[in-house]
Amino acid sequence: MRLRHFALAAALGAAVASGPAQAATVLRAVMHSDVKIVDPIWTTAYISRNVGYMIYDTLFALDANNVVRPEMVDTVDISPDKLTYTLKLRDGLLWHDGLPVTSEDCIASIRRWSAKDTLGQKIFSTFVTDMSAPDANTIVIRLKEPTGLLLFALGKPSSNVPFMMPKRVADTDPNKQISDFTGSGPFVFKKDEWKPGDKTVFVKFDKYKPRPEPASGLAGGKVVNLDRVEWLAISDQQQALNALSAGEIDYIEQPPHDLLPLVKADPNLRIVTGARGQFTMRFNSTQPPFTNPKIKQAVWYALNQEDFLRASIGNAEYYRTCKSFYPCGTPLATEAGMDGLLIGNARKSQELLKEAGYDGTPVVLMASTDLPVLTNLSPVAKQALERGGFKVDMQSMDWQTLVARRAKKDPPSAGGWNLFNTAWVTADILNPAMIGFLNASCDKALPGWPCDPELERLREAFLRAPDLESQKAIAAAAQKRGIEYGTHVPLGEYDQPIAVRKNIQDVVTAPAPVFWNITKK
Repeated sequence: MRLRHFALAAALGAAVASGPAQAATVLRAVMHSDVKIVDPIWTTAYISRNVGYMIYDTLFALDANNVVRPEMVDTVDISPDKLTYTLKLRDGLLWHDGLPVTSEDCIASIRRWSAKDTLGQKIFSTFVTDMSAPDANTIVIRLKEPTGLLLFALGKPSSNVPFMMPKRVADTDPNKQISDFTGSGPFVFKKDEWKPGDKTVFVKFDKYKPRPEPASGLAGGKVVNLDRVEWLAISDQQQALNALSAGEIDYIEQPPHDLLPLVKADPNLRIVTGARGQFTMRFNSTQPPFTNPKIKQAVWYALNQEDFLRASIGNAEYYRTCKSFYPCGTPLATEAGMDGLLIGNARKSQELLKEAGYDGTPVVLMASTDLPVLTNLSPVAKQALERGGFKVDMQSMDWQTLVARRAKKDPPSAGGWNLFNTAWVTADILNPAMIGFLNASCDKALPGWPCDPELERLREAFLRAPDLESQKAIAAAAQKRGIEYGTHVPLGEYDQPIAVRKNIQDVVTAPAPVFWNITKK
């Protein structure tokens, strides 16, 4: 049965068939979530980050080898003492309203981003003394002391991404959502066609000036070969796959792993490489019972990574246990502090709860219901925690509601929360300074709000580390401290392929789904 989205699209197509618009190349995609929040600085939600990559641009970006490359920037000059960075913007950068991008715009954008982002907060509060704009195309950043991660921070690949916005927009309080979505990126957001629960529309920005290099990761030339991209809100994944097979849509960002055999068996479809992720459980450190570290420790013993991976992914081809805060296979990966944890030791969990005086008050576990890759995490967590001696009140909601609710600091009985499960792409968790859930700066931290001076000291020390061996030692210490305090729990890693029709070519492999470079033949 055809969905009303596609019937409407067909009707519109028929209405313009005799006009010039018939030649337009339209790609229709089903993303992992509906778009209800556009501001990618206000929230770390990946669907908002994905919107950000459509409509905004960045000063720097990481290529496929995680090397920092200039994007909006043309040249970088670093003083011999490594305390002054002079960035020259590329010529021809324009906002979607036709006005030129200026260094003042970029400075305002950096300030707003760095007030919210985990890595940005550390870099700009600890190392940066000031930023100035000597002319419309020059940004000067001065440091108190050297750090090798300034440009990496400005090219950070995932939430929160330092997207550039016009100054009038970037001057918005970072704790309030923006309403003006003017960017300078390769696509224009069609606010007049945005219908939450139905579709989100982007059109090609015909004045965008891509870099000359080939696309690589999130860096290089953002060449747009599509006239229009529509993200359609279809929550039923079997229905979405049927639409993909029928040619009614072209792209599914996160097809459920149990449906991948159907994709492989369909001669009109193919699987392309997507992002690697880490499942994660987050504590609310401001609300009982998780104000007690021993009760948090009981959670570490109660859970078993394999249970979460089997329930959520199923096919071992696409998952692996990984008892590390940092991605397995990367330089900082370590099992420091993990002995005896995450193997489902219910008896040890019960002992710790008894020692801690846990009174049986139910913990509120927020459960996402509309993101297939997350749906099975909370039922598994509820069962494991109850075996470990907890009482659990699992409250189901869609992901966007969860994202809004997790920002509330109210007691669980008044609409707050104790736990939720989520996932990070591994590009977000490469080191302790950038892991959002290791930010322990109290009210400035991400929802859950851990408050621990020792973790903050270690994160700052990492930014000063002179070599890889020093970084490894600090990363291991930060992991141990994060376990002791109880910031969050890693639940294993998984690969998330993308499903497309075979006429969709040149999909860029990157930590976030991007729609430049793609061709529709």
